[in-house]
Amino acid sequence: MAEQTTATLERSIPAGPLGVIVRVTNRPARPPAFRLVQGSCVCGAAPDADLVIADETVSRRHLELRLVPEGVRVRDLASHNGTWYVGQRIQEAVLGAGSTLRLGLAELRIEPDRRAIEDASEGELDGYGELAGVSPPIRRLYAVLRRIESSLANVLIEGESGTGKELIARAVHERSAVASGPFVALNCGALDRSLVRSELFGHKRGAFTGALENREGAFEAAHGGTLFLDEIGELPADVQPMFLRALELGVVTRLGENVDRPINVRIIAATNRSLEAEMRAGRFREDLYFRLMVVPVSVPPLRERPEDIEVLATRFARSFGVESLPEDVLSELRAHPWPGNVRQLKNALQTYSVLGTLPERPTARAAELDDWLNRLVNLDVPYAEQKDALLKRFLRVYLEALLARTGGNKSLAARISGLERSYLNKVANQLRTGSAEDPE
Repeated sequence: MAEQTTATLERSIPAGPLGVIVRVTNRPARPPAFRLVQGSCVCGAAPDADLVIADETVSRRHLELRLVPEGVRVRDLASHNGTWYVGQRIQEAVLGAGSTLRLGLAELRIEPDRRAIEDASEGELDGYGELAGVSPPIRRLYAVLRRIESSLANVLIEGESGTGKELIARAVHERSAVASGPFVALNCGALDRSLVRSELFGHKRGAFTGALENREGAFEAAHGGTLFLDEIGELPADVQPMFLRALELGVVTRLGENVDRPINVRIIAATNRSLEAEMRAGRFREDLYFRLMVVPVSVPPLRERPEDIEVLATRFARSFGVESLPEDVLSELRAHPWPGNVRQLKNALQTYSVLGTLPERPTARAAELDDWLNRLVNLDVPYAEQKDALLKRFLRVYLEALLARTGGNKSLAARISGLERSYLNKVANQLRTGSAEDPE
């Protein structure tokens, strides 16, 4: 059953739970890595074990690993020195890929086997959930999504802003074994940093100023379903260990409490930048990265799939009440690079449905601003309230940059900006005191 370097069960890869690679990291083993794609794997010192570990602290038949949708079911086979996970001796547990076990003194790591994902062939689907398109890149994405339907492994979606990462997360959830459970979405980049712990894990009444009642966090709200975390790279460094603990132990502790609350949640995370680069720069924990990066999903930008522009534009137009698009409009749409991706295309079609013309092409910088504004707009908050908040924030950022450029020289700042010095003084004082009022 075993090859010289990697053992593989010699059957075609099933459309079932995703396989894993079992690797001993600190002791001689035969084979050094065992690829488990179905069935089970027995680890131990016995010569007939699937994964033979040369260490006297390992029992002859120490441990059995079996694939399940959530990852791997670990069962200790009455070993002498026990099976240990995050400092606790376990008899049986279900662990996700990215976990590390200790068998006696031997360390065993369960890694995701991404071969089945990487080998997913392009299919003939024209859509998947709310996703649409017929280009080769998007059809390869559909094939990957279909392959993971029978798995509950954590998923990391990487793609530019506006490519539809939340639509992908919803589609994955709706075709999973936890589809009947809740789908909870949280944008880590839009959270007040002081409230991230509360938003994720909940809080007890009185835990901090403003905590007027007990509140469950996103993990508890998503129990039995899927928690989608957009912009996961924005997760503060001090919260990352708590997040990792929730993944490893399946428990969360509300802020202000000492009670562990069990949770069973499938994590789908997303980012518009390279999380690996964030990890290498020391801004994102390596162990957390590997727990999230079990199933990597890369979303192609719209400029790399121009064949899909007409398909998407027609679909959006019909949703806004426009049955067909003239050829000159389609030609203009096809010629545009769409730096804001599918979201920008949808906004353009909404403008066309109202005004009968497409919006003027923004510069790349304006498109980026439009993208951020689209993400910030909250239709549950009155227009005037949102406008005032955005203008105050712009004023603060502008004046801070202006005064930094002039070295604090307000006379020079007034000349550059065209603002009265008295106005600059008043606003600078408000910035210093933290006043929320904007001087007229």
